[in-house]
Amino acid sequence: MVEHDWLAARFEANRSHLRAVAYRMLGSTSEAEDAVQEAWLRLNRADTSDVTNLEGWLTTVVGRVCLDMLRSRTSRREEPLDTDAPAPIVSRENGIDPEREAVLTDSVGLALLVVLDTLAPAERLAFVLHDVFAMPFDEIAPIVERSPAATRQLASRARRRVQGAQSDSVADRVRQREVVHAFLAASREGDFGTLLTLLDPEVVLRADRVAVAAARKNRAKGAPPLAPEVRGAETVAGILFGRTRGAQPAIIDGVAGAAWAPGGRPRALFAFTVAGGQITAIEVIADPRTVREIDVAMVA
Repeated sequence: MVEHDWLAARFEANRSHLRAVAYRMLGSTSEAEDAVQEAWLRLNRADTSDVTNLEGWLTTVVGRVCLDMLRSRTSRREEPLDTDAPAPIVSRENGIDPEREAVLTDSVGLALLVVLDTLAPAERLAFVLHDVFAMPFDEIAPIVERSPAATRQLASRARRRVQGAQSDSVADRVRQREVVHAFLAASREGDFGTLLTLLDPEVVLRADRVAVAAARKNRAKGAPPLAPEVRGAETVAGILFGRTRGAQPAIIDGVAGAAWAPGGRPRALFAFTVAGGQITAIEVIADPRTVREIDVAMVA
């Protein structure tokens, strides 16, 4: 029991770091939580008596879990990758140098939006673990089952694609903000038709557990329910119609979004992914801990 409590305390001390790794790998807060939970289950089953670097061991486990999830996602996905790009949230986690994180907010955040979901799973893992979390290639290589030299090449290919996407980043941000502002305006004005034109036909809406519970509690009579994941423009528009009227434009980790912020304090965030002039993904985040970890700047 004492050893279990010690492991639990050590795991909790590393949870923020593991969530950051998993989110940047998967682009989904719910899937990131699932990956972290799986790491905890594996920790409970494993003999860690010879483990001298528990954080490194846990990072490796989370990396392997995420790699399996990415491969599974790729094998079963039939729609184009850019229609299901990850939402633009980059959590502020402990253990990352602030100056390095400030640079990565723009470069890696946009990479998540534009590029990461088009990379092969092994490329994505090598790039994220090395370029974002400074993990040595010698430690990444066993996860992707390649030599350190081959792993370095994986990260190099991914890096070139990320850098190529950055050249259009400024114009992309302007377009994203225009689309998000138009979406919020249509919601305020009750213009359902315009909402539909701004949503990709296969748009996906994801909501965390807190958002789903709050929506269920405050659901108006006849209003469609908010679920953890919903797809399709008409369904998503029907769910969000009226629910975003109180939201204000915001910059969320450097990317256009919206926030419900009574008294100027963000309580719920709407993170948008925009591609081709339409919204392809929306993530609703209301968990107080997650909201606190995200850099939110309200736009007048």
